[in-house]
Amino acid sequence: MAASNRLILGPLVGAIDQGTSSTRFLVFNAKTAELLSYHQVPLSTYFSAVKIRWLLDNVEEIRHAVSEGRAMLGTIDSWIICYFVPAFSGLYAPYWEPSARGIICGLTQFTNRNHIAFAALEAVCFQTREILDAINQDCGIPLNQLQVDGGMTNNKILMQLQADILCIPVVKPSMPETTALGAAMAAGAAEGVGVWSLNPSDLTAVTCERFEPQINPEESEFRYARWKKAVMKSMGWESAEPTNGNSIFCSLPLGFYIVSSMVLLIGAKYISG
Repeated sequence: MAASNRLILGPLVGAIDQGTSSTRFLVFNAKTAELLSYHQVPLSTYFSAVKIRWLLDNVEEIRHAVSEGRAMLGTIDSWIICYFVPAFSGLYAPYWEPSARGIICGLTQFTNRNHIAFAALEAVCFQTREILDAINQDCGIPLNQLQVDGGMTNNKILMQLQADILCIPVVKPSMPETTALGAAMAAGAAEGVGVWSLNPSDLTAVTCERFEPQINPEESEFRYARWKKAVMKSMGWESAEPTNGNSIFCSLPLGFYIVSSMVLLIGAKYISG
């Protein structure tokens, strides 16, 4: 539905919803003559905004910066790299690992709140790339640009990060809530209502803002590889059942104490009598 709402035309064009209150879903459409998909790629990465909500709830400086409408990410030292894996409830696509938990890797004595906030934004972009990689592997047709919508697309730093990490242009429409707009268009075009035409020739052109990659692919691949390493470290923190592998060894000290006490007691009786 999201793809048709955006009137995405072409053999394969991605569309991602980076909403502030709804799950990010990345969808793709294809002409059946060019692509036949025999199974579905699950694309939920949980809520994008959950990662930012965590920062707003726990870092007072970020909360003040948002309320005052100012950015706090403009003076980040690029050589200080840390990674934030927001697996608060496990990892979703493409890992589906419920035992994972959120971690922050790469902290040094120079790391500050700004770097952690920047890492949280990067995490959104890295997870998007993981989804794109899964789609590319499944479909075999790489994207040449990514169309986005949702409340988080108002953050230009995030959009530029997304373009840098994907190494493809990111296109943001002037109307960010296109998912809601698509639902309104579908309702307005329903039989008996007819207040909205879905004929492309009857629709006005949509103005968009385009973000081009500003880093070289080698740097992007390096950062992505470090992110994947951090993701691996986040797994296995939560297990369904406690391990009992060493339980027998835990009882050995008590056993030695009981046996030695009995030996001493028997020896004392033997000596005394």
